[in-house]
Amino acid sequence: MTNIAFIPVRGGSKSIPLKNIKLLAGKPLVYWTALAANDAKCIDRVVVATDSYEIKKVVEEFNLSKVEIYDRDPDNAQDTSSTESVMLEYLSKVNLAKDDCFFLIQATSPLLSSEDIDNMFNKFNKDKADSALSCVRNKRFFWSVDGKALNYDYKKRPRRQDFNGIMMENGACYINKVGNIKKDKNRLSGKISVYEMPEYTAVEIDEPDDFLIIEKLMSKYGHLKMPEKDIKLFLTDCDGVMTDGGMYYSEKGDELKKFNTSDGMAFELLRKKGIKTGIITGEITDIVKRRAKKIKADEVFLGVKNKLEIVKNLCKKYDVSLNQVAYIGDDINDLEVIRSVGLGCSVPNAIKVVKEEADYVTLVKGGEGAVREVVEFILNNYR
Repeated sequence: MTNIAFIPVRGGSKSIPLKNIKLLAGKPLVYWTALAANDAKCIDRVVVATDSYEIKKVVEEFNLSKVEIYDRDPDNAQDTSSTESVMLEYLSKVNLAKDDCFFLIQATSPLLSSEDIDNMFNKFNKDKADSALSCVRNKRFFWSVDGKALNYDYKKRPRRQDFNGIMMENGACYINKVGNIKKDKNRLSGKISVYEMPEYTAVEIDEPDDFLIIEKLMSKYGHLKMPEKDIKLFLTDCDGVMTDGGMYYSEKGDELKKFNTSDGMAFELLRKKGIKTGIITGEITDIVKRRAKKIKADEVFLGVKNKLEIVKNLCKKYDVSLNQVAYIGDDINDLEVIRSVGLGCSVPNAIKVVKEEADYVTLVKGGEGAVREVVEFILNNYR
């Protein structure tokens, strides 16, 4: 018997263009469910079905051993196309046995873990079910539009701790046999097993704000794998990270730069935690010197051609390893450092290759509080 994880993603999302490869915690959205399926012990193959060449190229770069691409029919990737339609399209074109298990996994549920997939499959087998779905326990009180309580007696309002609630689909994972799907033309059939996931996994990616919410949840509940060591040294590029990368001139021809005050507070927060700080830039300008002095950065280096060499020298000076260094950059001259340190970060306005190599890509652009965002990420996630 073969177990196939099927992740349908299309390029035509209107609420969030190319939503499935928008960066979430430094990785494209679809990466997180592809990784979970790839790492699940029960899964033999992971099929990402897409109509988008851009999504296809991004997924290919994941280099996950079980992942393969299925080129779905563009006519079956419209706003009106159902998920069942692409499932049936795929099953009509591949040779699978009717008893093979088909796991439908939604890329918009990045809180799904490999452990969830394995545990759900074990429960599916234990229950001797025909199909299964993932749910969360919702302890809200529901009403109909005509004023009828649907899941509790309002005259005997229960306390939350005494209320069993109701199971709600979280859209993360469904399991069915290939033969059932072909016959019933549905992701669910027959006797259905319900697998309960944690309440926080109810959040799905539908709107831009959901990225902010889920990234916080991923951080809180351990979906983001943190290095074992603390961050002891924080370093950043200047232009494009601490500034918006623009070049401004006064009427007299003086060069001006705009910095964000919240980034200045970020340096103070690091200083209180005993984390050394520094700015490393390829530019030579007194503006950066003055900014470094104002925010009390421990180190400032101007006109640097080999940034990694500077970082290594600072590691020796402060007796820390590269794995204990966090660095933020946005351009090709930052790439070597980002690849080498424990936490390599970038900004959404960085060049593509830098964002792809970064461990963490900020939600806000350079000059808009990106440094503060990374610092808060460090303080919230590192021992």
